[in-house]
Amino acid sequence: MDGKLLRTVCGLFVTGVTVITSGTGEQASGTTVNSFTSVSLDPSLVLFCLHKDSRMRQVVEETGAYAVNFLTGRQEQVAWAFAGRHTATLASVDHHLSATGVPVLSRAMAYLSCRLVNAFAGGDHTIFVGEVVELGVPCPDQDPLIFFRGSMGSLEEEQRGTHPIFLS
Repeated sequence: MDGKLLRTVCGLFVTGVTVITSGTGEQASGTTVNSFTSVSLDPSLVLFCLHKDSRMRQVVEETGAYAVNFLTGRQEQVAWAFAGRHTATLASVDHHLSATGVPVLSRAMAYLSCRLVNAFAGGDHTIFVGEVVELGVPCPDQDPLIFFRGSMGSLEEEQRGTHPIFLS
């Protein structure tokens, strides 16, 4: 299967945009992901995926905890700031510590603070499963930031991006 084609087609599935935060002290960091989903209500499990070469993989594994920060439609700049290899520092955004000791973005729409339960190899990614131990909804009246066709935006905006390509 052609990876570029797969990415294009999967880009037709609308996802929310999150920043995963983990680490403590100087090691605390964040990265933007849209590969997040809930797994189970009892026990309360969620998962997200990181590329196996991600700088955050080791941070999450060593810390044993992470937070999933659901971004608002107004936080596209925050998403881009944490999206690259050399990302923004947590000092550049308002944050506080969660029950697991990892940072949480204070202006996120909602967050889940999780204790790492397991990590699995998944091709060129690692799948992290965590148990939710704390949650909050600091900005409940905001629209989410979404990812669609390779672009981010709020629900209100017309999404930019590529046109689908199908091969026969």
